[in-house]
Amino acid sequence: MDQITPEILLQAYAMGVFPMAESRDDPTIHWVNPHRRGIFPLDQFHLSRSLASHIRTMDWTIRTDTDFAGVLAGCADRSETWINPEITVLYLALHAAGQAHSLEVWAGDDLIGGVYGVTLGAAFFGESMFSRRSNASKTALAFLMHRLRAGGFTLFDTQFLTPHLASLGAVEITRGAYQHRLADALRRTAAFDPPGY
Repeated sequence: MDQITPEILLQAYAMGVFPMAESRDDPTIHWVNPHRRGIFPLDQFHLSRSLASHIRTMDWTIRTDTDFAGVLAGCADRSETWINPEITVLYLALHAAGQAHSLEVWAGDDLIGGVYGVTLGAAFFGESMFSRRSNASKTALAFLMHRLRAGGFTLFDTQFLTPHLASLGAVEITRGAYQHRLADALRRTAAFDPPGY
């Protein structure tokens, strides 16, 4: 396979395709285009009573783009991961170009959870999330959802639907329905850091 560049990666996202490796040690990157796609309808995040209570009383801090590399490393720090060194370099480059963002959960000086993804038009392509404390990843998703709505995003792509994401309101749609939503989102503009947010 030819060398993948950040520009090629963005073109792939615009076509509904994303990269994965079989493992952190596998140098080969595969392009994935699922028959059924996971998405978060931006008005259907399920904020449970317990999570809402946690958010109201937590002493954690939410930040964006202050430690993108740390979030990426946190997502890759598990026994099985599709984030290999080449994917790490590519997403760090997208972040440097302003096309990839992280939302981070901090407890004091400790990064305890977060989520990162790619933005194109009004589409946010969620890549991965991690948690080092109970509720940290759910908290990150709740704040991310609010931010995406405030910024004018119309598509939150989760790639696949997992039981965890489904419990929070994510759904699965066909490839055709996804392509329709993607085309519409790419014609729009949105801001990950909306003015005054």
